[in-house]
Amino acid sequence: MKNISHGFTLVELMVTVVVAGILLTVGVPSLVSMYEGNRARSAISNIESTMLFARSQAVSYGSRVSVCPFNGSSCDADWTKGFSVFIDNGALGTLDATNGIQDTVLRTVDGVNNKDFIKSTQSRYTFNADGLVHLASGGTLVYCAGDKSNPDSRGITIGVSGRISAIETAVNCN
Repeated sequence: MKNISHGFTLVELMVTVVVAGILLTVGVPSLVSMYEGNRARSAISNIESTMLFARSQAVSYGSRVSVCPFNGSSCDADWTKGFSVFIDNGALGTLDATNGIQDTVLRTVDGVNNKDFIKSTQSRYTFNADGLVHLASGGTLVYCAGDKSNPDSRGITIGVSGRISAIETAVNCN
C-alpha cells in the first residue's frame, strides 16, 4: 500500500503568503482612498442637509436660524468639533435670551473624524425668515478627509439667496 499525504508543502505555503502580501500592498492604499472619498461625500451631504434644514426652519418659524460651531454659548470657528442649528432671536451667533425670548437649539451635529478638516469662509451661517442669508453673507464650506489637499474633498456654496449647491472639483482646505 501506498502512503498518500494530504496538505501543503512549505514552498507552496510561502508562495501563497508572498502573493497575499503583494495583493495587500497594492490594495490597501486604494481602499484608504476609497474610504476617505466616501467619508467626504457622506460628511458634506450631512452638512448640506443641515443647512437645508436650517433654511427650512427659518421660513417655518418666521425667525432667524443660525448654523455654527459652538464654544460655550457663542459661535466659534472650528467646524470639525461639530455644530448646531438654533433659532437666533437675540444677538447674532449667541445662544441667549433677549427680551425674554430664549434661543432654541433645533439640531446638533457631532464632530468629524479627528484626521479630517473643514474650511469655511464664515464662522456662522444665518438664514432670515424669508430663507435668504442674513446680511448677504453667503460663503463656502469645504470638507477634506485625511489631508487638506485630498483630491476627494467636497464642498458646498451657500449663496446670498439661500441656495445651497455642491462643489466637487478643484476643492481643498488650504
